[in-house]
Amino acid sequence: MYEEISSNKWKSGLMLAFFVVFVVAFGYVIGLVWGGTTHPWYAYVGLAIGFLIALGMGFSSYYSSDKLALSTSGAQPAEAYLQDANWRPLAIRFENAVEGLAIAAGVPKPQVYIINDPAPNAFATGRNPAHSSVAATTGLLAMMTDQELQGVIGHEMSHVKNYDILLMTMTIVLVGTVILISDIFLRTFWFSDHDTGGGGEASLIFMIIGIVLAILAPLIAVLIKFWIGRKREYLADANGALLTRYPPGLANALRKIGSDTKQLKRANKATAHLYIAQPLRTKEGRGSVMNRMFDTHPPIEDRIARLDAMAGQFQEIQPGQGGGAVPPAGAPAPQ
Repeated sequence: MYEEISSNKWKSGLMLAFFVVFVVAFGYVIGLVWGGTTHPWYAYVGLAIGFLIALGMGFSSYYSSDKLALSTSGAQPAEAYLQDANWRPLAIRFENAVEGLAIAAGVPKPQVYIINDPAPNAFATGRNPAHSSVAATTGLLAMMTDQELQGVIGHEMSHVKNYDILLMTMTIVLVGTVILISDIFLRTFWFSDHDTGGGGEASLIFMIIGIVLAILAPLIAVLIKFWIGRKREYLADANGALLTRYPPGLANALRKIGSDTKQLKRANKATAHLYIAQPLRTKEGRGSVMNRMFDTHPPIEDRIARLDAMAGQFQEIQPGQGGGAVPPAGAPAPQ
């Protein structure tokens, strides 16, 4: 456990350092390409701009990326649901489960958020256990039994305790920045001075390097998300099951999530890796194999199989056992 926490802190620092070096170097190359041979000093302007962007976005990713994730997902503090008669029982059940498992995990209680969406899913975010949040959809809260809800929260609490949240949350801003810079470069390339003045092989080489970097940057960003996602989901499943002492709870929760066909309304590729299960439903047919190859989540069937193997002598829970009160059909969520 402690080795995993240390590893995540180290990898977070390494990713931040890689981001700074990449953006600064990319800025320098972009300056060279834009300036061509007529304005070579553009390279130093690009270097300075790259450094400022890297510094600003690195700082923002550490301190504000959790707020961005919550805002993007449409999450609201659970207090808004506690004040609504229809949703109060589910909100209390969620709050109590988070508090109990935070005590069991030995971490401060995270802030609790609820997303008004019928698709079952959940995620944790923040820079450390003292500044963490756990969010779940109304669909998940209404669908899960007590044991299943505890299994999901145990999974998210493991992300909090292991500092996975720092690495996964920072990725949102850092990866997005790299993709944005590469996109801006490709869109403005034809307006640069690369074809003016005396050509020279050096100018041509840097132009090619700039184009290659701009094209590869999004792929590198996707690979980074892929690298940080799959192993951590397996570890969080195992640690969450140990935390609740009941692997079938999380296994059955994943079965329900995997069999549900509803699309999370505000899901996007930037935050998809945060959720307990892939929120972006891939259609069968063209592109589905490639999507699965670069999916940030391991196959849900494999995760369930591992949890079932952990369960051993545990008995499967009965349908409906321990379930919470469900709001009346059509009950509006708090605004």
